[in-house]
Amino acid sequence: MLETNSTAPAAAGSLAPPTITSFKAVAEVKPLENAAIRPFRVEVSEEALTDLRQRIKATRLPEKETVADFSQGVQLALMQAVARYWATEYDWRKVEAKLNSYPQFITEIDGLDIHFLHVRSKHEDAMPLIVTHGWPGSPIEQLKIIDPLTNPTAHGGSASDAFHVVIPSMAGYGFSGKPTTPGWDPARMARAWVELMKRLGYHRFAAQGGDWGGFVTNLMAQQEPPELIGIHVNFSGAAPPEVSKALQSGGPPPAGLSTEERRAYDQMAFLYQHVPTQIMMAAHPQTLYGLADSPIALAAWMIDHDVASYAHIVKLFIDGEPYGDLTRDDILDNITLSWLTNTGVSSARLYVEYKGAFFNDYNISVPTAVSVFPEEVYQAPRSWTERSYRNLIHFNELPKGGHFAAWEQPKLFTEELRAGFRSMRN
Repeated sequence: MLETNSTAPAAAGSLAPPTITSFKAVAEVKPLENAAIRPFRVEVSEEALTDLRQRIKATRLPEKETVADFSQGVQLALMQAVARYWATEYDWRKVEAKLNSYPQFITEIDGLDIHFLHVRSKHEDAMPLIVTHGWPGSPIEQLKIIDPLTNPTAHGGSASDAFHVVIPSMAGYGFSGKPTTPGWDPARMARAWVELMKRLGYHRFAAQGGDWGGFVTNLMAQQEPPELIGIHVNFSGAAPPEVSKALQSGGPPPAGLSTEERRAYDQMAFLYQHVPTQIMMAAHPQTLYGLADSPIALAAWMIDHDVASYAHIVKLFIDGEPYGDLTRDDILDNITLSWLTNTGVSSARLYVEYKGAFFNDYNISVPTAVSVFPEEVYQAPRSWTERSYRNLIHFNELPKGGHFAAWEQPKLFTEELRAGFRSMRN
């Protein structure tokens, strides 16, 4: 059970820390300017880690797939390699220590406890920035960019590139609370993030996101809170309505598409045909009981994200071939966090919560920076990007990187944020 050792007073009407299996939230004994913000520290019991290893070793695996490729799903050889390393060599304590090296907090917003990291730069003129992860993710995906963003002079940048960084766990993910009623969709999270930033004392800030974090960030921009300076997305999802309509109908692509636009259309069509896990989460997330009962079931589910990432993960675990800056431990850090917090199903519910289209013509007017990574599941062309973002101040196609850009290519990702937000600092 999650235990609390706190001398900090709770705000009137605030909720108790969420019950998170195997964790203890330890509040630091110090005065808080805002009593509704409670310091948080991760401490996993050794019993929970022993149980995890025992469950991995006791897994009953299916027979080998009947094909020689990924067409039937995550392959047996990969999961055997994952299980072997996870049960015998992987060390959760390393990422636990890394998380605890940064200030973490929980605060109740709109009836739900929200966990977040808040790392302030030593540079007084730093830009406040809220960064949102996606699925199957957590703030662990952004750990590599915290130091370069907050301390740029130690990482090839200048003091004028500095950010104060806030990284929340989305509702139902990681250490945040699990919604008990419908309604926690990306739009609600966008409003909650604005409240979070104001609660932290930031009345002018920027926002960044990829995957679901891109949806949250785009919706925040559409809501146009006066505090929002601008946004950066590395998964824009920009597409004209006639393109989205053609995709959904299964008909031919619209006439008159350029070569680049037709390539993007084909990517979207391919994506619609190769997202079986996402389709299930959007239909019956509660059916996925195996995610709460079996670590290997959860790992296979989270690894089955997109074709390009899967191919890299296979090579990483089986051949030891590098995947940018991603390591086997990085992959398992994220999966282990989801296991220990039992958020496999609660995080999946975001897919059923979202009622909008996955590709949109946003008509966003706030200043926007867009970075396009070559192995992203969908790379919106500049023509469609300019149509969706009326005030596009930065657009760049990167030479390498994919869907998990901040994790895989943290140096390139950091440079993109610096360049994208530079003109918004004035």
